[in-house]
Amino acid sequence: MTLKIGSITEGRVVNITNFGAFVEVEGKTGLVHISEVSESYVKDVSKHLKENEKVKVKVLSIDDNGRMSLSIKQANPPKKTFRPAEIDWQKEKGKNEPINFEDRMSKFLKESEEKFQDIKKHQNLKNGGRNKKSTSV
Repeated sequence: MTLKIGSITEGRVVNITNFGAFVEVEGKTGLVHISEVSESYVKDVSKHLKENEKVKVKVLSIDDNGRMSLSIKQANPPKKTFRPAEIDWQKEKGKNEPINFEDRMSKFLKESEEKFQDIKKHQNLKNGGRNKKSTSV
């Protein structure tokens, strides 16, 4: 099989460095950069790969000198796919009727005022019922 950009094949790890791993594919050696080793953050390549380990790699590029850039991360599909939850923005918690802007704003202002009053009460209790303005003679 001839190596082409985008092809996925199996290779063998021949050397591990602090910036990645060299993988032999079909008699040629290419570099898997540390950023292409895993989906998760990789601080130490040797914790993810071992020498002589067989790995599946994707050929990212081949330059004029025949040097290959490889990726293990792109050769293996992610294990978990993130799917956002479906949210119905038109409905309030537990109610079936949509809320218009004015009602929503009114509710927000009411709740904000209640929270503000609670904060004021808490501060007054914390200060022992004293006001910040002192009446000294």
